[in-house]
Amino acid sequence: MSILPKKNELGFFEIRLESIGGLGANLAGKMLAEAGVLGLGLNGSNFSSYGSEKKGSPVKSFVRYCDADTEIRDHSPIEQPHVIGVFHEALYKMVDVVSGLSADGIVLVNTKRDFDEVKEDLKLEYGTLATVDALKIAYQEKTKVNTAMLGALYRVLDFLDPEEMKKVIRRTFEKKYPHLVEPNIRTFERGYEEVIFKTYEAPADAKSKQFTRVQPKLGYETQPIGGVITAQGNSIFKDLSGSRIGFLPEYKADSCIHCAACDTVCPDYCFVWEEGEDKRGRKQMFLKGIDYQYCKGCLKCVDACPTDALADMEETIGYADKNRVKHNFPLVTGGVQ
Repeated sequence: MSILPKKNELGFFEIRLESIGGLGANLAGKMLAEAGVLGLGLNGSNFSSYGSEKKGSPVKSFVRYCDADTEIRDHSPIEQPHVIGVFHEALYKMVDVVSGLSADGIVLVNTKRDFDEVKEDLKLEYGTLATVDALKIAYQEKTKVNTAMLGALYRVLDFLDPEEMKKVIRRTFEKKYPHLVEPNIRTFERGYEEVIFKTYEAPADAKSKQFTRVQPKLGYETQPIGGVITAQGNSIFKDLSGSRIGFLPEYKADSCIHCAACDTVCPDYCFVWEEGEDKRGRKQMFLKGIDYQYCKGCLKCVDACPTDALADMEETIGYADKNRVKHNFPLVTGGVQ
């Protein structure tokens, strides 16, 4: 008798993990597939899809399960998953994370916000929404978000045995990083215990969300002639918020001595300055604030600040947009900015 709760027409139970580079979704997918295959005797496969292999880039990890008497010959990306795991809320800006979700599917989101807020942002009409504050758990246990998300996923995927995943965690870390075994097991257990659920009932005629495949902007008919530069070489329009893993520098103007130590160590030119006069009437540059569009959350500025004018804070949705102080970059028609 099959232990899988649902299957598609090919006999697969499918999971898609939506993440950004650096949060460990690729490893989480591998461990999830391994636990199902070695622990439950299922057939399973895992693979990932990503562009440039760097922190902050969108990443998808796919897991397929099927019964032992079914072969997996399909290695295409999962377009109609039964379960989706969203590792970072910044993905909402870049990716339709719930694309192709079945009407009675389950979405797990790393967040500390209210269910209805998350549902509205995801444009989710019905189905089950699960939330867990994986970032808080990982920060407190000094581990990574992916282990907390694995714990929550095991609560969602109740046909899997949590003890098998603990064995996988031990096998993964005990040789090279034995000191990380117990913290990761605690993180996994907390993710399992702290995830919460809310179901939005689907009507009888509910349909799955339509999957939209991202098409390339340029093709053989639309690309420009080779060697033609159509845009100047700058990063004015770049939004690096997807590179952050949940923390931001908070600026306290009253404590700032305008020493520019923060600006010296900032790799992305995030600090905004204006010219003014000090108490003696001498011209000086004064720090206005932070342009969070370019901030990756590295927090080097917090370490460099000699006062308490900069401190690390947990990012909340909308904070960066509300408190952003914009650069006054001159737009040019060519050349390097």
